[in-house]
Amino acid sequence: MQYASDNCITQYDLFVRNDALADALSTVGDRWTLLVIAALLDGPRRFGDLQADVEGIAPNVLTQRLRQLERNALVVARPYSERPPRFVYELSAAGHELAGALRLIAGWGARHADGATAPRHVVCDTPMEARWWCPTCERTVEDDEDELEYA
Repeated sequence: MQYASDNCITQYDLFVRNDALADALSTVGDRWTLLVIAALLDGPRRFGDLQADVEGIAPNVLTQRLRQLERNALVVARPYSERPPRFVYELSAAGHELAGALRLIAGWGARHADGATAPRHVVCDTPMEARWWCPTCERTVEDDEDELEYA
């Protein structure tokens, strides 16, 4: 068992992290949902455009994912035709917040896939790294420090 005084992650921290992770995964935790969100990061799309952008997704699966994302307030559907009813889909503010998480997942995938490259800084060509950052203190906080709390 680990103790907070050991400057390690406690069992409570792991529970809170796993609970938050489970909540997030129940909302966006499947392949198609994440790919739909990624396709919408470039701006509003119609159903046909999304189907073309998310290669291999079946129309019924795309419909289900869009409805789920609407219910979870991550996507907004705006009608552009009444007969037949047609919509343009765009990310809400909460949906746009997922951009950073998608970049992290894509970067991890690139580092662990054959032939893929991790995101690099355009100016100096250095591989990018993600860090926890406190905007109030203007400090980087490491994941294993006492300063990081999941509340």
